Amino acid sequence: MGKLTDIQIRAWMKSGERFEQRGDGNGLYLCYRENYATPVWKFRYRFAGKQRVMNIGSYATLSLADARKTAKEMAARVALGYDVAGEKQERKREAVAKIEDEKNAWSVAKLCDEYFERTILGRWKHPNIVRARIENDIKPAIGKMKAEDVRPRDIDAMIQTVVKRGAPTIANDSLRWIKRIFDFGIKRQIVEINPASAFSPSDAGGKEEARDRWLTRDEIIKLFQAMRDKAGTFTIENVYAVRLLLLLAVRKEELIAAQWKEFDLDNAVWNLPEERTKTSAAIDIPLPTVAVETLRELHRLACGSAYVFPARKMQSRMIPHIDLNTLNAAISKHIKPLLADIPNFTIHDFRRTARTHLAALGVDPHIAERCLNHKLKGVEGIYNRHDYFDERKKALNEWARLLAALEEGRPDYNVVPLKKIKAS
Repeated sequence: MGKLTDIQIRAWMKSGERFEQRGDGNGLYLCYRENYATPVWKFRYRFAGKQRVMNIGSYATLSLADARKTAKEMAARVALGYDVAGEKQERKREAVAKIEDEKNAWSVAKLCDEYFERTILGRWKHPNIVRARIENDIKPAIGKMKAEDVRPRDIDAMIQTVVKRGAPTIANDSLRWIKRIFDFGIKRQIVEINPASAFSPSDAGGKEEARDRWLTRDEIIKLFQAMRDKAGTFTIENVYAVRLLLLLAVRKEELIAAQWKEFDLDNAVWNLPEERTKTSAAIDIPLPTVAVETLRELHRLACGSAYVFPARKMQSRMIPHIDLNTLNAAISKHIKPLLADIPNFTIHDFRRTARTHLAALGVDPHIAERCLNHKLKGVEGIYNRHDYFDERKKALNEWARLLAALEEGRPDYNVVPLKKIKAS
């Protein structure tokens, strides 16, 4: 029969009576020191000739009956030759070590950031292309996992998520980059295996075929109408971005990351520097009147930012302009649901759209190619260094007139083919 009762214990607590120990038998006793909020159960025993004492719980969380049960179990283990206090300390050390390991473990997100900073940033002309895959597709799927815990099934789930949203090319890119990231991890001795090594494009987006998608006059009209219908949710900055991408036939990253210092709006010229072009060739882009007007309005909306499309909210990576995926996401969310009757298209298809309509306007192929900042091929590309600025200006002005008519909903607008225009 135990010496303590719950009535006694509660009476001591109520009166505030403090004591070092009140025994219950079998090594169990209660301690209620001045600095204790509630009494604490302790278990005393001898091991290897030495007396040991260990805390087994507070009276607030461990009842008298449970404390007796725990003391009985511990006494049985001591009788079998176990040091129960030592076991408790070992469990504590293991728990602390596990917490420390968790804190220092390499997550996939941390591995991705290390790879990006050491191999991409400062070396790639357009590092945000890689960053987009990391932030938009890799991290959301497996970023929180320990790098060493990732298995092939996790890689498969990641790429299938991208495939199911109808982005096979991005699925291939995501697979390509996660392979490289884990190879980097092996070199850094962060992981021992690459869980993506067994996968090929056939497991992701499949073989990539050259795209031939371009937007017809009617489709362009529907695109602009959808943007008007979504005014407010699809921002005016997004509308202006679509207009400029179609009109100037530049690459998305060239426009999104553009700074105002590159523009001479008074002379209607965009001086696109070589470090921001895919071809590493600078180009002066003539700006039609509607482009200048659109850029002036964007300059007003930029509120003093150095960028044409400044970041619209504080971003964790502090990118000063909008993310490269912002426009894609906005079109997919707000515009494409209104265009279910036309085949799928991407922003990159805008360049092919401009090129096709320039051809329909009678623009010579070499002029149209230079409008897209493509290098001329063959002998002509080697020896002909003429930039065709005036010819490109005339071509883009004709395209601007047609595009303005389509934005107004006039599909039958007739533009005189350039070959029939006499030189002034």
